[in-house]
Amino acid sequence: MNKRPLAVTIIACLFIIAGLVGFSYHVTKFDFTSPAQYELILVLLLRLLVIICGVFILRGSNWARWLLLVWIAYHVVLSAFHTLPELAIHSVLLVVVAYLLVRPSASAYFNSSTSPTANNIKS
Repeated sequence: MNKRPLAVTIIACLFIIAGLVGFSYHVTKFDFTSPAQYELILVLLLRLLVIICGVFILRGSNWARWLLLVWIAYHVVLSAFHTLPELAIHSVLLVVVAYLLVRPSASAYFNSSTSPTANNIKS
């Protein structure tokens, strides 16, 4: 089994923390008396998605790596409708995270046939 690269561990932990902070913040905005909470529910689901991706990245799941990159790319698209600095920050974040998650050492970790999740799928 390939050892998890430090960069992968750091990225996964940062996104788990970001997801938890974002979820905690947005859940306080939830109004149970209002029937139109669809947008907030979507935001909460997206925050849960990033937490799930972070956890499964730590476990070596290749799908989680790609889903996290899609999640960041989605934020780049959203940022295009906001300020230029926000777009720039999300774009740089996407490039840095993509580079770190697709480097040869990271790819070897995710594509390892003996990763914990690969063993669970084969069993």
